[in-house]
Amino acid sequence: MVQQFKEAKEIRVGVVGYGGAFNMGKHHLKEMEAAGMTPVAVTEMDPERLAVATKDYPGIGTFDSIDAMLAESDVNLITLITPHNTHAPLGVQALEAGRHVVCEKPLAITTAECDAMIAAAEKSGVMLSTYHNRHWDGLPRTAVDLVKEQGAIGDVYKIDCRMGSRHLPGDWWRSSKTISGGVMYDWGVHLLEYALQVIDSEITEVSGYAKKGFWAPQIKWAEDSNEDEARAVVRFANGVWLTLTISTLDSDPKQGIVEISGTEGSIVFGDPHNDYRLIQWKDGNRTTTEGKQLETVGHRYYENVAAYLTGKADLIITPEWSRRPIHILDLADQSAATGKALSAKYA
Repeated sequence: MVQQFKEAKEIRVGVVGYGGAFNMGKHHLKEMEAAGMTPVAVTEMDPERLAVATKDYPGIGTFDSIDAMLAESDVNLITLITPHNTHAPLGVQALEAGRHVVCEKPLAITTAECDAMIAAAEKSGVMLSTYHNRHWDGLPRTAVDLVKEQGAIGDVYKIDCRMGSRHLPGDWWRSSKTISGGVMYDWGVHLLEYALQVIDSEITEVSGYAKKGFWAPQIKWAEDSNEDEARAVVRFANGVWLTLTISTLDSDPKQGIVEISGTEGSIVFGDPHNDYRLIQWKDGNRTTTEGKQLETVGHRYYENVAAYLTGKADLIITPEWSRRPIHILDLADQSAATGKALSAKYA
């Protein structure tokens, strides 16, 4: 049984990572604070960023390593805001120390890493979750409403997810295959998580495809650069299939980032928050409706975490749920390397 608190303010929270990119350390602490939890600690290797944290949160405990945070802080819940390849080792370390853990998306890079983290959480009796705040974006909320509540497009049979254009990748860690996991491990994880909210079925098989080497000579990561373009094709037990394509090489990007196709129509989403286009067939006639998505309410993520740890709600973003998109990407990567479709396990 996960430790529970009487009130959210009893949950002492900290972050590992207060880097300048997107100022995510402050973002997480603010959201946790807004959900009623109490910020007490920041770990950051850069002294300048630690100084910024002290200005943002006067008196907060500051540490230059997770070792020091675990040894010297009474923090209950740690959020990891670090490069993708560090999530598993840092997460296991914190979980084994009896701390609840939230990982920035993605949970990890491989299925095996996810399973090791889940096992560590279960052994210590603590919570493990992933910061899938985009679970509450307007796009998936609207998709679930139109598809599951209204039955607007009949029975769904495929979902196509895509993002990208022709552009030179940046020289940051997200362009390194070793560090990031690959080109699909950023927005690709979000798009998969969107789609999995609509498809109520087990994953049975994944095929992967990748084009590599075009941009590599032009960026610092060279042979360790991400794929120029990668695709995953996923089969589900109920017959539905899902495609995900992320590209830095596409000269003619297609309209929309998510398209859901059903027996009675389709829904095309242009972005995560604003518009959608609903195409329906009724009595042999085709109609097109332009609509506005439901409100994005990402703050519900930490509200749910606080409610779970105080015994008021079930955890929505469980580690098992977080594992599903990673298992898809892991299998897609292996499939692209071997040229064979691979069977899914426990997904």
